[in-house]
Amino acid sequence: ITIIGLPEELTEDKIVHSYGKNRFRLYGLVVPRDGVVGILGPNGVGKSTILAILSGNLIPNLNNLEEEPSYDKVIRYFAGTELQNYFKDLKEGKIKPVYKPQYVDMLPKVVKGTVGELLKRVDERGMFQEVVEALELKHLLNRPLDKLSGGELQRVAIAAACLRDGNIYYFDEPTSWLDIRQRFNCARLIRKLPKEGKKVVVVEHDLVVLDYLSDLLYIVYGVPSAYGVVSHPKGTRVGINAYLEGFLKEENIRFRKEPVVFEKRPPIDYRERPLLLEYTDLLKTLGDFKLKVEGGYIYKGEVIGILGPNGIGKTTFVKILAGEIGCDKGQVSIGDLRISYKPQYVSIDYHGTVEEYLRGIGNIDSSFYKSEIIKPLGIDRIIDAYVKDLSGGELQRVAIAAALMKDADIYLIDEPSAFLDVEQRLAVARIIRRIGEEKEAGVFVVDHDILFQDYISDRYMVFSGEPGIYGIGSSPLDKRTGANMFLKEMGVTFRRDPDTGRPRVNKEGSQMDRYQREIGEYYYVD
Repeated sequence: ITIIGLPEELTEDKIVHSYGKNRFRLYGLVVPRDGVVGILGPNGVGKSTILAILSGNLIPNLNNLEEEPSYDKVIRYFAGTELQNYFKDLKEGKIKPVYKPQYVDMLPKVVKGTVGELLKRVDERGMFQEVVEALELKHLLNRPLDKLSGGELQRVAIAAACLRDGNIYYFDEPTSWLDIRQRFNCARLIRKLPKEGKKVVVVEHDLVVLDYLSDLLYIVYGVPSAYGVVSHPKGTRVGINAYLEGFLKEENIRFRKEPVVFEKRPPIDYRERPLLLEYTDLLKTLGDFKLKVEGGYIYKGEVIGILGPNGIGKTTFVKILAGEIGCDKGQVSIGDLRISYKPQYVSIDYHGTVEEYLRGIGNIDSSFYKSEIIKPLGIDRIIDAYVKDLSGGELQRVAIAAALMKDADIYLIDEPSAFLDVEQRLAVARIIRRIGEEKEAGVFVVDHDILFQDYISDRYMVFSGEPGIYGIGSSPLDKRTGANMFLKEMGVTFRRDPDTGRPRVNKEGSQMDRYQREIGEYYYVD
């Protein structure tokens, strides 16, 4: 009989940093090494604290709340380990850290001027042109920073970090607000840093991007807002698989009841399923933007993933299905179908608590909703909070819960993974599939997290074109055809992990990558 430990706190002498008596405590630390080190774990277990410590923005107090923290104490604490030398070098100024913070929306508050002015000012490596091209920032150079969207600010912050000349780079959630194409552009740029002798540490929730970026991985587990424990370092593939399994072998710790398994679903036999909704070819013009979507249909209990870059009409299509906007040509046979819609940008104008808000939508006391939605999304922990006080991630979870608790025939879910950590994304993916099957509803999901889309979708719609100018949406395609078409446009090839079935990006130029491009199979080869 093996007894598997559940996450519990370690002894006090293992605390690297504490925010106060009975407040958050961090056990252990990540060791920066050559190449890219990835950090994986839910929100609230200390990942940003780790980056703040390693980048020199926070001196760890080693749980000594009486005395002023100092590097001399830290160096003594880590005597005989790699971190002893690291903190010695940090103290002596031999380490020049560059830090891209998590919250890029603060950038316009501390830096004034245009994108071009900022990037030229920080360019210590003479790579202005190359970085601007790699991140597609040319059209933004004359734009003031306070006129940028979240995704544009993120790319500018990454560009600014890559232009500075450090010897170790810290990126905290570099893909937030970015579409799939931009995620890979940023990942390619970050991967170039180790080739120039730089060390890189990245915190990331998109598992496909993290897998592509990292050479080595640390998992941080624990209880959000209470404590976090840093695992032993693991190879990237082994680490991500262990995370999906919910079990750390070396530590003998299980931190999730059910493993996440990517089932290879056989194509749906549509003769056995009733048709739910049909639409003809659709045309819509919004200002200078023109959208054309090929006609299609969705069956009961089916999930259709919608893929494509930003500004190409995915949300416009979803709004047409939701009846929020009309189309210039074509029709959607909604009839008396009930529609539930979770918009891309969530704002809930409500003055009561989360519980009161959700009670007005569905029966939150039902055991089905409790076990399938409320608990897995962690809404039980914020049930008494006022809606107006919620953070972006909390608001997103409440909006997803509200949309899925409505009794509907069609669910339209636009960018559910935004602001969510890896654990919440996996929970939402499971819930969306379960609700679709349980209620025999049709679900359309727009999202930029490919692992998330791969897990939930039966078929794909692929949107392409030129952002802001025109978009073309395909009719729903079988998964292989759709993913192949999409990945070819992105310029990346995927393979399947033999143990978990999850999609993995082939390293560019690898034997597998070259072979798949040659035979035109970008998705994966059986």
